[in-house]
Amino acid sequence: MNKNCSYINQRLSLRKPLGEALEMVERITDVMPLEKPDVNDLQGFLAKKLAEVQDVCPQCKDFERDFPSLSFSIATGIGKTRLMAAIITYLYLQHNVRHFFILAPNLPIYQKLNKDFGDSSYVKYVFKGISEFVTHQPYIVNGENYNQQGSRLIFDEDEIEINIFNISKFNTDNKTTKKDGKSLAPKMKRLSEYLGQSYYEYLAGLDDLVVLMDEAHRYHADASKKAINELHPVLGLEMTATPFDENGKAFKNIVYEYNLAKALDDGLYVKNPTVASRRNFEKGNLTEEELDILKLEDAVSIHEQTKIHLELYAKNNNVKMVKPFILVICKNINHAQETKERIESNNFFEGRYQGKVLQIDSSTKKDEEVEELFMSLDTPDNEIEVVIHVNMLKEGWDISNLYTIVPLRAADAPILVEQSIGRGLRLPYGGRRTGEPEVDKLTVIAHENFKKVIEAAKDPNSVLNKVSFIEYDPDTTKERVKVVTAVTQQEQKIQQQ
Repeated sequence: MNKNCSYINQRLSLRKPLGEALEMVERITDVMPLEKPDVNDLQGFLAKKLAEVQDVCPQCKDFERDFPSLSFSIATGIGKTRLMAAIITYLYLQHNVRHFFILAPNLPIYQKLNKDFGDSSYVKYVFKGISEFVTHQPYIVNGENYNQQGSRLIFDEDEIEINIFNISKFNTDNKTTKKDGKSLAPKMKRLSEYLGQSYYEYLAGLDDLVVLMDEAHRYHADASKKAINELHPVLGLEMTATPFDENGKAFKNIVYEYNLAKALDDGLYVKNPTVASRRNFEKGNLTEEELDILKLEDAVSIHEQTKIHLELYAKNNNVKMVKPFILVICKNINHAQETKERIESNNFFEGRYQGKVLQIDSSTKKDEEVEELFMSLDTPDNEIEVVIHVNMLKEGWDISNLYTIVPLRAADAPILVEQSIGRGLRLPYGGRRTGEPEVDKLTVIAHENFKKVIEAAKDPNSVLNKVSFIEYDPDTTKERVKVVTAVTQQEQKIQQQ
């Protein structure tokens, strides 16, 4: 590990897997010079670059793009955004790269990345500790200001430029449109009075452009792939927790992997996922609706116990209070609406959850208030304790206070449980386990499918092979407990006085 790599590792306090991934970037860029693709002999250029990478990383079989592109398979919750910041810093300090282009898969991640990389006052600002960026903070170009950059094109030679785009806007602004029957050039490819050329030409003409793809599995579709290829970057860096394309084929350009199974084995950076069911549960003659109610009641009982454990931990250790919430997975919008009404009714836990349920699906996703509540779930003033969704929560899940998951009416329970686990693995206290079992635990309720999930866990390649399984007594979980802070006799005398 060279001087710059060690410096970044220390200043950004990188977790071990992220430090190893950064070191892989160091080793590869030491032997593979960063050069613009030779469009006149692209195959020869790519073959030469691939041979250079394989000297360091033989498992990399193909870039799968028209430029050298390296993929990092990093489990959810380990810190892919932090790794991107570390790599940007390294390429700047070591190789004087000053132009970066970050692609986000959707609007929530796009908004998050703009704050992470562009707001130095933000608690999760990714360049904190890097002294070079204190006086020369990276300049952010995004979907809102990209066509107005001419006034600052001749910028300070120490400044770096980070372009951040939502892939849907990037693709849309690269499409030919029509007006009054006439074809218009794509928005990004139109002449800009500020730039003297199109924004796209500006990017493609840079001799040090590095593209970073967050949730990289989203950029293997033909339209996205073609648009990125035409930028002719010197290097691509792909971040994903699921290194498979839209056809289910594994990436061929993985140079570093720290998957969920490894993270669960290490037991350091993610919650301990536990699949739970009532002891000796039998569905019997229960209807689907009655089973839903039973699972929801048990989930809320476990949730209320979790709140107690988190409150005790916070008071005993003088740390921030974490407010947990429940994720309920429904089969369709009508089912979600029925579930929301049920949880908010007066008959459900004496009406304690009225106004504390958030429904997210295609009927609510354009509601700005819903979006705002979802994005602030881990803030103290957000009163939401239950989130109900119908297959809407894909990438962009950067919340650490999910502690209970309830899949309702699952057609294929083992697969749904396995996919859902990743939603709640982030840890709230500095991203590390506390050592308190109840504070470090994620619970997935699986009553009628408990045996199916246990059976699926016998597969050594399944994530379920790494989780815990418990059966609980429903009477115990329903006991209400309250945290009381005791004071000493001396404190009581002082209060009386």
